[in-house]
Amino acid sequence: MARRSLLFSPGDRPELMRKAPTTGADVLCFDLEDAVAPGRKDEARTAVHDVLADPDFDPDAEVCVRLTATDPAADLDALIGGGTAEATDGSDDDERSPRLDAVMLPKVEGADRVERAAGLCADRGLDPAVFALVETAGGVLAAEAIADADPTDALVFGAEDLAADLGATRTDEGTEVLYAREHVVLAASAAGVDALDTVYTDFSDAEGLREETAFALTLGYDGKLAIHPSQVDPINEAFTPDPDEIAWADRVLDARDEADREGRGVFSVDGEMIDAPLVAQAERIVERAAAAGVDPR
Repeated sequence: MARRSLLFSPGDRPELMRKAPTTGADVLCFDLEDAVAPGRKDEARTAVHDVLADPDFDPDAEVCVRLTATDPAADLDALIGGGTAEATDGSDDDERSPRLDAVMLPKVEGADRVERAAGLCADRGLDPAVFALVETAGGVLAAEAIADADPTDALVFGAEDLAADLGATRTDEGTEVLYAREHVVLAASAAGVDALDTVYTDFSDAEGLREETAFALTLGYDGKLAIHPSQVDPINEAFTPDPDEIAWADRVLDARDEADREGRGVFSVDGEMIDAPLVAQAERIVERAAAAGVDPR
């Protein structure tokens, strides 16, 4: 599945959550953490539950909830209506099971946190993908173990909270978090899970967003976080291979297949000798195109 864009919607704003599927985001993340004031947590939990349990809410996108760091059990109980997923799915209850494809965990600093959250979900009859948000110094240093945890399906890099944790000054260039940004995507790649890049906070700066998203792509990220619907299209465009890239990848893979049939280990495309890293690059382009719904062939 494509995870080019993940759009946050505040959990206490049901009107925004219900509009989120129209934005084209690949992942819709309803936020019970940073976007909700402490005094409104219960109200937000109820609002998110009502949206997820609404039979009319059935988007093509992946549906995620960012749980609170302090009380994820209470979040999950509210999301499933205070019982288990099985208890809310049957003829004895008119309300359907909540649509919950993934949960995001804030400020993860160890694999044990991911395992505990997965256990809380399992206890309630849920089996969502787990997105681990790496946004502290401890989290960055433990990124490999977090990515390797069995329930982890994606690492998410959070530059803003990391900078605050470090006492670093945020700059337009982002050099103060570059090592951590690279480390997170390396850990995700080594573990074979997705890597989602940090938010771009100035949602009025479309050009700046495009430049930063393009840079995230060069680092190897699979997608990027969005905090405003206007950010979704530029992010999706950046993470969708363009026709020239797809055509090049097709030629490389066709030439590879022909070389394999003829027993040749060396071949060229467009006058360029192709080696294993370029074949891997072509395969990744085709995979990204297919995930984005673009026919690569």
